[in-house]
Amino acid sequence: MNYSEAVQEITEVIPDFENELTKSTQQNPYSVIRNFTKRIKSMVRQNDRNILFKSLQKMDKIYTNGDTDLKNAVEGIFVYSLDNFTVFCSREYRTMIFSHLSKELRQMYSRQIYSHGN
Repeated sequence: MNYSEAVQEITEVIPDFENELTKSTQQNPYSVIRNFTKRIKSMVRQNDRNILFKSLQKMDKIYTNGDTDLKNAVEGIFVYSLDNFTVFCSREYRTMIFSHLSKELRQMYSRQIYSHGN
């Protein structure tokens, strides 16, 4: 899967996502994942669980089936920012969010967190 196929996947869950991307000048895997991560962050803050959980599943699908650039973007942007947008969540909500991530993304998150500062 390349970044334009990822946009199609995301649009299934967030119909206006493509319009948001046309505003950004450069479309590449990093801009797609950056924008998708911003939307997920907003869903977390608004407690919009239905679309949030579907979006987390899409992020997993993008990571699993994505090309190298998409995988790197997911690891470098989405996984890296998970702490940032779940830090103020209740323990239960945070646990629920992480339970909707694939084992691979949870492992990537753990590696990033525990290798930080090495």
